[in-house]
Amino acid sequence: MKITHAQLTNFRSYEACELTPCEGVNVLLGDNGQGKTNVLEALYLCCVGRSHRTRQDRELIRWGADFADVKVEALRRDGSHEVEIVLPSLGRRKTKIAGQEVSRSGELMGHVTGVLFSPEDLRTVKDGPAERRRFVDMGLAQIRPAYYYALQRYNRALKQRNETLKAAAVQPQYLPTLDSWDEQLAAAGAELMGHRRTYIKKLSDVAGQTHREISSDRERLEICYLPSVSMGDDARDIAEALFGARETDLRRLTTSVGPHRDDVQILVEGRDVRAYGSQGQQRTAALAMRLSELDVMKEETGEWPMLMLDDVMSELDPGRRRQLVSRLQGIQTFITCTDAEDLAGAEVGQAWRVENGVLKAVE
Repeated sequence: MKITHAQLTNFRSYEACELTPCEGVNVLLGDNGQGKTNVLEALYLCCVGRSHRTRQDRELIRWGADFADVKVEALRRDGSHEVEIVLPSLGRRKTKIAGQEVSRSGELMGHVTGVLFSPEDLRTVKDGPAERRRFVDMGLAQIRPAYYYALQRYNRALKQRNETLKAAAVQPQYLPTLDSWDEQLAAAGAELMGHRRTYIKKLSDVAGQTHREISSDRERLEICYLPSVSMGDDARDIAEALFGARETDLRRLTTSVGPHRDDVQILVEGRDVRAYGSQGQQRTAALAMRLSELDVMKEETGEWPMLMLDDVMSELDPGRRRQLVSRLQGIQTFITCTDAEDLAGAEVGQAWRVENGVLKAVE
């Protein structure tokens, strides 16, 4: 998959910006705070329908503007795809595919696919389970629309079950309603867990090899799925777990078991890198996970997604930087950096200098 054109209007620091990238390595050069990351954020928005930096659409709209608009055109094996997202300051956002507004957010998935690696990715390794679930969810949603819709169904049922728990705590007549929400949670949850189990196994296999290459074959990486419900992926197992936790849930007024409590464990040489890994080991693990995401997407879709590297080259030592650059062949890549020296060894196809939200081509 290749991005052929991107257009930003009133997005973050950009009043108007157009980009016609090459098929290879595209570089955005500039000092910090000039708007380099905003371009990658806009591209990622058209991949997954959300920013990697904020959940608030209003923050994506340029100060003083009434709306923001991002349009991306891509060429895939099956032809041209166009995604447009309009973010008004008031009212709901609009998502358009090939110029036609779509009613379901899941219809966005799979038209533009990409993997974003940024310094914040270290949180996937260092922070709590929510960050690792988000990593898995964003990768799976792009390649398996069924997963995205199951996740939506699960989250809606989870919200309703939690509200019912609060109501039943003071009005016991609401207790029977929990059976219905348990059934819906179990059905959607079983689907989520099945997808997660196979996806994480693939990630682990690929990431293990990638990590050996990056670490010069010194360390072994393994990614393990830690489901909240350990009995299995069957809906009956989840339903039994929900029923067994009901007394506790009524006391705590929240649902304590289910895929929303899943975790992913990252092991280096058999030890949890979150607790026992050095900063360098954690950074290498995060990079290996992102690169493995690229490979799994390629395996599932038959074509490479685009790769976005946001100010990460300066964070890597020369050896890891060389390993990363060696993997860019055939992958459309967007790199932001402050110093062109960080790109040593990369075959740059196109470059722009970014100053105060304005892109200028570098000859």
